[in-house]
Amino acid sequence: MYSINQLNGQKHLIPKELNDKKEIDLFLSNNKDKKVVVVQGLGFVGAVMSLVCANSILEDYAVIGVDLPNKDNYWKIHSINNGIFPIKASDPKIDHFFEKSIKKKNFLATYDSYAYSKADYIIVDINLDVNKESNFNGELKNYQVNLTNFKKGIKSIGDNCKEDILILVETTVPPGTCAKVIKPLIEKCLIARSLSSKVFKLGHSYERVMPGPNYIDSIQNFYRVYSGVDKKSADATEKFLKTIISTKNYPLTRLGNTNSTELAKVLENSYRAMNIAFATEWSRFAEESDVNLYEVVDAIRMRPTHSNLMYPGIGVGGYCLTKDPLLASWAKQHHFNSDEPLLQSEFGVKTNDKMPLFAFNYMKKVFNLSNLNETKMTFLGVSYRSNIADTRYSPVESFYKFCLTDGAQINLHDPYVSYWEELELSIDHDLFLVLNNHIDILIISTSHDEYKNSTLLINELMKKDKLMILDTVGLFSDTEINILLTKHNIKILGRGDI
Repeated sequence: MYSINQLNGQKHLIPKELNDKKEIDLFLSNNKDKKVVVVQGLGFVGAVMSLVCANSILEDYAVIGVDLPNKDNYWKIHSINNGIFPIKASDPKIDHFFEKSIKKKNFLATYDSYAYSKADYIIVDINLDVNKESNFNGELKNYQVNLTNFKKGIKSIGDNCKEDILILVETTVPPGTCAKVIKPLIEKCLIARSLSSKVFKLGHSYERVMPGPNYIDSIQNFYRVYSGVDKKSADATEKFLKTIISTKNYPLTRLGNTNSTELAKVLENSYRAMNIAFATEWSRFAEESDVNLYEVVDAIRMRPTHSNLMYPGIGVGGYCLTKDPLLASWAKQHHFNSDEPLLQSEFGVKTNDKMPLFAFNYMKKVFNLSNLNETKMTFLGVSYRSNIADTRYSPVESFYKFCLTDGAQINLHDPYVSYWEELELSIDHDLFLVLNNHIDILIISTSHDEYKNSTLLINELMKKDKLMILDTVGLFSDTEINILLTKHNIKILGRGDI
């Protein structure tokens, strides 16, 4: 199994032949009498959404995944069509679903927008990024939402799709985007092609995809919120979702309009980002007051109303929490002409963006280091959360750069990531070999299961000369901490009692 990061080193090797109209027609001729689902975007959401549709609960769909015709995507398309799924995760259902789609021959990847003309349903799973301007400390100074590339993706649909198409947007967008941007753009494209602009359907149902051990279930077996720009669109969206989601156990929730579902997604993620920022402030207090914040949080979580209080950490990562509060604030000002941003949400992002810098400064302070010149450091984990290969906006990146700039010599290990795309670095997979390198400072930077309760990890650490160990994610148990303290200098974010 390969991951997007692993294959990235080969992305410039463009195959001589990829899908064109003839291959799409051949694929569809082998899937006669099947409704056609086209998924726009083959990233962490779109690729797995394609698998879920290809293994639909109630319908036998023909599924075509479409990505941009450029060097960053050719390898992905080629990989899927040659029986290698381009995303690695700890969910065994990924392999199972992909193998089933290969046997059924009902999943094709392409770069050709001709596929949209054959679709009965089009699912939009493309990126919509926030351009963040930060200072050298990682603090947010300014940001902007640029819809240009997103609009190009939507226009490619409008320039090719049927007039009675259902377009289902899963991309997280600024509230107001479906009604104010996508709907008029599709209407304009259809009218330019002398087609009716009155019969297409446009729905919004935001993804809650969680890469990791429950990757597939986060789509197929989880609650969904949906809406449409009008009643016929909402009805069509509901009918389609019922074919791919286990709605008997996970009922759908319809909201009044697409503004509502768009707002729901960014509010959902903004709430979590604010929760993390809140925990950050209290982590600093715990470290100053000789308090174990983990046991405090565990005690508070016994109260049902506070069960989702967050633990300390190195920072916020991933594609959603780092940008969604800003999408919401931008929409408030630009789509709805408000004079005021969402100040608390923006402040939460600023707080979270500075967490890697705090961890870096904390490390130097508690280990009494003036600089890291020629210090041998090893990071365990580079992905932004446990048990996944996703390094997008990983807080480890900022921490790594601070250490590198300060003169450290760094080894990187991750059981899921072989190639760190953002930094163009190869990552070691062999934990034993990594631990047998010379280490001055060990950083526990991601709480992968492979590191938890690991006899190998503890035994190898106890064989080494005295180390400085910084656990940024609360990985070690009290028993492991007590063992390590007999030989090493260990500090843990949020543990003022150590």
